[in-house]
Amino acid sequence: MATLPILEIPHPKLRKRAKKVRGFDKSMKKLAYDMVDTMHEAGGVGLAANQVGQLWRIIVLQMPEEEEARIYFDPEIIRNVGMREVEEGCLSLPKYVNHIKRAEKITLAGLDRIGKPFTLEGEGLLARAMQHEYDHVQGILMLDRLSPLKRSLYIKRVKKLEKIRANEHAAVA
Repeated sequence: MATLPILEIPHPKLRKRAKKVRGFDKSMKKLAYDMVDTMHEAGGVGLAANQVGQLWRIIVLQMPEEEEARIYFDPEIIRNVGMREVEEGCLSLPKYVNHIKRAEKITLAGLDRIGKPFTLEGEGLLARAMQHEYDHVQGILMLDRLSPLKRSLYIKRVKKLEKIRANEHAAVA
């Protein structure tokens, strides 16, 4: 398999709602396995297809204690229980971590790697990762879950970094 480039904010595909997977052909399975390789290479516990530029409802997850990655097509959160504030980061927002309100437990439904329907209950890190990746396929970013003040501070930080990168690029050219 192969690793894919991970899109970073402000790429517009990160804000797009992904489409349902209509068939399990070789290209969809290859994309899912490439996403697993990409997630491993980046050191993440989850990845959504739109983070690699593909607008399909595909997420991959692998908790640190698990030997095999989970691949889910067309995931839907069908139940959530409780709320708490948790620390969260995102591969599309590198080097940024903040506290987000997430459900303590969730139930996710969809299709597994072979197209078989599944229902999965998760809590702790698994529940957080399922919610985070589900948000991505909905076109929702972690930033959208922050207070307006925290969101504006992050956006200012990104603009400052972009300006620095542009100046560095201009100096090299």
